[in-house]
Amino acid sequence: MLDHVITGATVVDGTGAPSFLGDVGIRDGRIVAVTPAGGITEEAASTENAEGLVLAPGFVDPHTHYDAQLHWDPYATPSVNHGVTTIIGGNCGFTLAPLKAEDADYTRRMMAKVEGMALPALENGVDWSWETFAQYLDKLEGRIAVNAGFMAGHCAIRRYVMGADSVGKEATPEQVAAMVAELGKAMEAGALGFSTGQSNHTDGDGNPVPSRHATPAEILALCEEVGKHEGTQLEVIVAGCLDKFSDDEIDLLVKMTTTAGRPMNWNVLTVDSAAPDRAPRQIHASEKAKEAGGRIVILTMPVLVPMNMSFLTYCALNLIPGWGPILSLPVPERIAELRDADVRAEMLRNADSPEAGVFRRLADFGRYVIGDTYSAANEGLSGRVVADIAKERGQDDFWTLIEICINDDLRTVLWPMPTDNDQASWDLRQQVWDNEHVILGGSDAGAHLDRMCGATYTTRFLGDMLRGRKLVSLERAVQMLTTEPAELFGLKDRGRIAEGFHADLVLFDPATVGSGPARLMHDLPGDSPRLTSESTGVVSVRVNGVETIRDGQTTGAANGTLLRSGKDTRTVSV
Repeated sequence: MLDHVITGATVVDGTGAPSFLGDVGIRDGRIVAVTPAGGITEEAASTENAEGLVLAPGFVDPHTHYDAQLHWDPYATPSVNHGVTTIIGGNCGFTLAPLKAEDADYTRRMMAKVEGMALPALENGVDWSWETFAQYLDKLEGRIAVNAGFMAGHCAIRRYVMGADSVGKEATPEQVAAMVAELGKAMEAGALGFSTGQSNHTDGDGNPVPSRHATPAEILALCEEVGKHEGTQLEVIVAGCLDKFSDDEIDLLVKMTTTAGRPMNWNVLTVDSAAPDRAPRQIHASEKAKEAGGRIVILTMPVLVPMNMSFLTYCALNLIPGWGPILSLPVPERIAELRDADVRAEMLRNADSPEAGVFRRLADFGRYVIGDTYSAANEGLSGRVVADIAKERGQDDFWTLIEICINDDLRTVLWPMPTDNDQASWDLRQQVWDNEHVILGGSDAGAHLDRMCGATYTTRFLGDMLRGRKLVSLERAVQMLTTEPAELFGLKDRGRIAEGFHADLVLFDPATVGSGPARLMHDLPGDSPRLTSESTGVVSVRVNGVETIRDGQTTGAANGTLLRSGKDTRTVSV
């Protein structure tokens, strides 16, 4: 007897093949029958009529930061609400293990700074009782509602081996050997590979994070170890990921993938018609790697993800050249600096300078929309565009924005309007998606919780492809969300609707699938806030055959698999 049968669905199997009306039978967490509609005659414990609905494989999100959240939220919401059944964590060099007890506070503060995880949530929602990577994974084993795999992060390994010296000092040969050994232990326990961050991240003390103090030799020694373990990967973020790679960065990335003999992915390619030379430069790194016998995979988002800002808390504004020191001052001193006309003029010059790179997108201050306000002086401004307010006041756009923020003691929430929503940018994205080195991803789900909600990209993309821009077919869109990321990580028997595959399935209404508006909720441990968004049109999500979501809401089931390298992944050739 079958456990469950879904009948009459429009089956999109994840391979890119044409959809068909069909039935799918499930038993013991696996797909055991895929037939044309009416083709399954075996008796089933339950049957579901899915006429008019699309049945797709569960979506695979290749870049998340659910490392902490899964400890208090086994569903990885809101990703699972939007059809994601498999997540990859431990990216950008940031993981929570290995960990010595005395370093827990440092790690919490670092994660709060670099990944926007609320410190009270980290302090109250996680017990921090592990030391080794194996113990960290065991904490999650059998307790999660999605399939989840984790990279081993460079920062955690370096801090574990070097302690406080991990910040500011070069590792000795003995310390590099110890790091290699710890990485090996992590992968033996099931880590999916190695991630490192060489971008402009700073820790809770304002210093460059541990991985940024590593020499290329240290990084390559760790990459070499990756190549000794089955089913493993590399993941990296360098400063050039956000704009254009330098020659030195391309050289390092190519050496990393060829040294490991493993694929490497990086996050995230931004596509903008105003910077037409960016995508070719980034793709060039992948072409160089292919020539050298390696593989560099580029992640890019298929939707625009709004991100709020403020002059009070750490955000992308801090990354504009020259802005970080000002926005790191105590609030009274910060306000005094922002009132200074010379300081404002210099900030404007820096924001629109070539050195600002991708952050030049933030320099059109007249296009900012005012979000939440907190003072009587700003009453009625929420939802208005800065340029309109500035025109009424006869002021410069930037000074108007600064004045509004100062009135709120810098608490004002700001929403920069996207500058890359033009047709030319979407045409360029369509071209980029066709490139062999590019896959979809980069949600950062689980991170930057008070700033953005990238977890909804799956349903937003499907809605856009079905009822909006229609840049690719439904079959191709599903393939990009399922088979392609599953194959990158070598996930065994996932990412397709086929007999013998795990029954990770999403059933949705093509007429309504999408995402509701982002809203701020205080539902994290410590009453901490996060931006989240409900799905629309998602009828059912099954993880390993068990229904986890019904009509967009969790069911209480927790049937996820803790994905371990070798056991749940195969080695992917470069």
